[in-house]
Amino acid sequence: QVQLVESGGGLVQAGGSLRLSCVASGRIVSNYVVGWFRQAPGKEREFVSAIRWGIGRTYYADSVKSRFTISRDGAKNTVYLQMNSLKPEDTAVYYCAADSATYGIVIRTRPDDYNYWGQGMQVTVSS
Repeated sequence: QVQLVESGGGLVQAGGSLRLSCVASGRIVSNYVVGWFRQAPGKEREFVSAIRWGIGRTYYADSVKSRFTISRDGAKNTVYLQMNSLKPEDTAVYYCAADSATYGIVIRTRPDDYNYWGQGMQVTVSS
């Protein structure tokens, strides 16, 4: 069983930066994928980025590529999402999620593929 706790959200002006953290309690094994999703009001939950824990392979949604960077710290069981050049359209509730069932190098992007979720936290980017 894995529990995920997010932190680092808040209010920032357009062009600013935030770093989100996701601490996992319970053991994250090498085949896990840990990622971030977001959901804006009235919209479906969408994939942002994910990292395959063991090999460090990363994947990004096109909308955040070159602005966001995902990383992990094995010693702290923590995944980070560094968000730079933030835009008002990045405003959403951000969720940390883990996929424990997908092996190999594939990183899935559908919310249904992730079986552990954090509570979510608000990120607001003002114009």
